[in-house]
Amino acid sequence: MSFATIMQQLIGGMGASLLIFVLTLLFSMPLGLLVAFGRMSKIKPLQYIIKVFIAILRGTPLMLQLLVVHFAPFYLFGIALPRWYRFGAVIIGFSINYAAYFAEIYRSGIESIPVGQYEAASVLGYNKNQTFFKIIFPQMVKRVLPPVTNEVITLVKDTSLAFVLTYEEMFTVAKQIAAAQTNMMPLFVAGVFYFIFNAVVAFVMERIEKKLSYYR
Repeated sequence: MSFATIMQQLIGGMGASLLIFVLTLLFSMPLGLLVAFGRMSKIKPLQYIIKVFIAILRGTPLMLQLLVVHFAPFYLFGIALPRWYRFGAVIIGFSINYAAYFAEIYRSGIESIPVGQYEAASVLGYNKNQTFFKIIFPQMVKRVLPPVTNEVITLVKDTSLAFVLTYEEMFTVAKQIAAAQTNMMPLFVAGVFYFIFNAVVAFVMERIEKKLSYYR
């Protein structure tokens, strides 16, 4: 089997992996900020609930979480879900998992800002929302970008876990072709794709980090 033929067969799986990647970031990053707010809330019951939520998501395998999201509606409520829900379960599972990680990264960034920043904002007459979005948030973004980059790179590779719900992303397609043709080349091509994808992500994130380093 030629390289061109393998690429032609893998192209659909590549698109599926990219879609999982993009949608997961689109939902998990803002959701992570909301979870971080809950984690830092002065309302103790909410704080404890969010803390347990984060502990469960960070302490159990993503593969197990995908299975729970997919099968829980049927086993708990007897709801027969349509076939398209498989993709929905993949996105929901990935999004809540990564939101938990992003939440802790955001929280560490927010809490690293000196309290004097808040006091100065108060003296200038800023309310809480203005203080956060105009003063705290920009500084937080700069501080958390390196760990966020690590999570984004991990997400590229984790997209392959969608196979547990028989969703055909790129690595699943590569395994199917390799098994049918008794040829390891499709898996090698898939590995090259992940490497190039991660290199592009790392390059983009590095450019963003340099743009935000305006005091250096």
